[in-house]
Amino acid sequence: MSRPVPAASAALRVLRYLSERAAPVPAGRIARDLGLPRSTAYHLLAAMAAESFVVHYPEEHAWGVGIAAWEVGQGYTRQAPLARLARLPLTRLVDRVGQSAHLSVLHGSDVVYIHEERAPGRPPLVTDVGVRLPAHLAASGRAILAGLPRQQVRALYPSAAAFTDRTGAGPRTSAALRRVLAETRARGYATEDSEITPGFASVAVAIRSPANLASLAVTWPVASDVDPAGVVAALRATAATIEDRLR
Repeated sequence: MSRPVPAASAALRVLRYLSERAAPVPAGRIARDLGLPRSTAYHLLAAMAAESFVVHYPEEHAWGVGIAAWEVGQGYTRQAPLARLARLPLTRLVDRVGQSAHLSVLHGSDVVYIHEERAPGRPPLVTDVGVRLPAHLAASGRAILAGLPRQQVRALYPSAAAFTDRTGAGPRTSAALRRVLAETRARGYATEDSEITPGFASVAVAIRSPANLASLAVTWPVASDVDPAGVVAALRATAATIEDRLR
């Protein structure tokens, strides 16, 4: 087995960290949040800037994602490996549970739906490909948020203004969100009922990967005759299949 290269691993951690921030970040904060020596952080940032993966904003004394990182992201978008690898397992999941399912990724404080399989005869959902929804309200988002470090969740929701409302239900404060995520972790899966669309419920599980920023969910009308435990079992089995494919 090949050994990891510490400098390369640290550089990738820096890049992932910056990509998750809403604005450029000072080098000292990067070092602190990632547990890196300040000198190491400055050396990494300088090397990454030389290759255009990060950019320095001298007036702000801060660093942000560079054009080369965007180009890498475009390559990922063109190849769409997660959606491609999940397509067949998602189809089989829908066949098994008889309800619509979707795959999503975290983008800031939203989830973006990158693939959906709609069950025949089921009503249309708002979770079409490319749609963004508040992560703290969607089961898909809660499944991902529950696995993130607490400080990262705090950064995504710094104030009450960050808690978007859709139907009048769902957490509206950091304390309320912490309780929802604690329940999600204890249960091992996320739920929501009429917090995205009135009359629809969802369950979701995270897809474990190096980034830990994806999830798989099933949605159905509340009035449907659905066995939630059976759906969760099918979701977990499908997520495990997708994780194996990603590896």
